[in-house]
Amino acid sequence: MTPAEWESLCDGCARCCLIKLEDEDSGEVHYTDLSCNLLDSAQCRCTHYEERHIRMPDCIRFTPELAATLSWLPDTCAYRLVAEGEDLHWWHPLVSGTRESVHQAGISVRGRTIPVRMIPEDDHEDHVIHWVQT
Repeated sequence: MTPAEWESLCDGCARCCLIKLEDEDSGEVHYTDLSCNLLDSAQCRCTHYEERHIRMPDCIRFTPELAATLSWLPDTCAYRLVAEGEDLHWWHPLVSGTRESVHQAGISVRGRTIPVRMIPEDDHEDHVIHWVQT
């Protein structure tokens, strides 16, 4: 797969842009409704995509090898599905032919996030969500 083909797998859900908390005892990862400060929540797109790794050093660069090892990726993530040899879902833009299908299917984070800069770090645990499955 070429880099462009790999990049096209992103369905635009922006779930990977949600802040995740890891339980120190169990190692379990919990998603929050807090988003990266670079996320345009209406478009579910990074506002500085080409510079995201400079502006946000902890932003993950997905590769086929890495996607196969990240157990916290949502079970809907195309990178994960392809790494596991599974088919893309019907709402994936490469299947449906439209970038809106991920939003219409209720998979994206559109309208469900708060920029992390708006919430004090001590309150992040209050924002754990359960609508993202891994």
